[in-house]
Amino acid sequence: MPATEAIRKKTGELPHKPGVYLMRDRFGTVIYVGKARDLRKRVSQYFHPSRRLGWDLKFNALVEAVHDFDVHVVRSEPEAFLLEGKLIKEFKPRYNISFRDDKRFLMLKVNLNDPIPNFTFTRLRKDDGARYFGPFSNSGALRNTLALVRRQFNLRGCRAFTPGEADYKHCLYAHLKYCTAPCVGNVKPEQYLEQVRAACDFIDGQCQEMKGQLEAEMKKAAVAQDYEKAAGLRDLIRDLKETTKKERKFERTPYTLPMAIDPQRDLAELAKVLDLPAPPLRIEGFDISNISGTFAVASLVSFKHGRPDRANYRRFKIKTVEGQDDFASMAEVVRRRYARLLKESKPLPDLILIDGGKGQLSAACEELKQLGLEKIAVIGLAKEFEEIYRPGESQPLRLGLNHPAVKLLQRIRDECHRVANSYNAQLRIKRISESVLDEFPGIGERRKQALLKKFGSVQRLKTATLEQIAAVPGFGGKAAVELKKFLTARS
Repeated sequence: MPATEAIRKKTGELPHKPGVYLMRDRFGTVIYVGKARDLRKRVSQYFHPSRRLGWDLKFNALVEAVHDFDVHVVRSEPEAFLLEGKLIKEFKPRYNISFRDDKRFLMLKVNLNDPIPNFTFTRLRKDDGARYFGPFSNSGALRNTLALVRRQFNLRGCRAFTPGEADYKHCLYAHLKYCTAPCVGNVKPEQYLEQVRAACDFIDGQCQEMKGQLEAEMKKAAVAQDYEKAAGLRDLIRDLKETTKKERKFERTPYTLPMAIDPQRDLAELAKVLDLPAPPLRIEGFDISNISGTFAVASLVSFKHGRPDRANYRRFKIKTVEGQDDFASMAEVVRRRYARLLKESKPLPDLILIDGGKGQLSAACEELKQLGLEKIAVIGLAKEFEEIYRPGESQPLRLGLNHPAVKLLQRIRDECHRVANSYNAQLRIKRISESVLDEFPGIGERRKQALLKKFGSVQRLKTATLEQIAAVPGFGGKAAVELKKFLTARS
């Protein structure tokens, strides 16, 4: 069945619900991400022949390149908007222009450890001990809600980090009695902190009483024919509901996204071409990542029933191999993985996928043989022509890029790449950040490791108090003060 017919059949099975859709080309690459209030109506519009005459050249090229698509159903249109932006930043599709830069959704931030906490807007979430709310798809509603929160809980809106008497003289919030003015001692810091915490609970969604009050005021204004006031209250209630309603946070790409039109068919085709007794319900894939032999790491991804099983992903640091030797690295990781499964009496996979050709496959097979696991099916996938290598076979299988079994193996291999490369990058970034400590005069490797063991990262060390730093072995009061000044100067 041609791809277009399969796509049209698939669009007819889509629900009339909000969500996002990902268009893929014949290589499985995401080329466009979009959102929809009604998935079936929106996606089916791409494949109506009658609409072709109205397409511009770019849109026509997009539709011609679509070979498959995935969808993810969400609960509301704003949720679809948030997920669309997240996926565009993650995949960087070539046909998307919006969201490919550093634009981010607005969030609210408040640090309860500040002398006089203040709610501020931000678009970047940091590991600084502050509390964050959002992201919010409607920035206007968020700003209106924050203004209401400040009036309701008598909070400050000035920009000074630690306001004092000089700021109070020119503070509109204090003179209008919006703020309880902790800067001049009108309330104690502990009392003001309770006001802020109550506001946090309100923004978290505990605001039913306030909504009821506003709705009662709106109805009263309407009865009195004060329609301007009623309209203003109506808009305020709408903004309040928009800001405080619960929405899922898409911190990572959702691994529940469908990855194929029919995963069970792909597994059956894979079993057929590999002559397996049954479709492999559990597949584990391996990949090696390093840069000129440094930060050598490996990834293991697990697929169950043709879909990612993220709970069973694993990452490895290569321990016994020096320099750049992918064959030896693959052997080490396979040995460590399955020796541990045997020791812990855990279930073994039905199929093992090795990223690479004959060399990597032979290294993996030798380790499996030494462990007595030579009966497990294992194959290699070479990237250039997507050739499938099998133990004992001199010639690889070439099934073509459109074969369902190849598409399944590609998805597993690409996920291996993603996990391994992200782990490699994470280690390099961590090493660069840790190197800041090397510039601190008089610090040795032992004292440096003691700091990192205590705080986990340089970023957390920067937010630590003097007392916490002084509690680390090798750092007295004077050393802690000097280190704090050093880190503050480099923030």
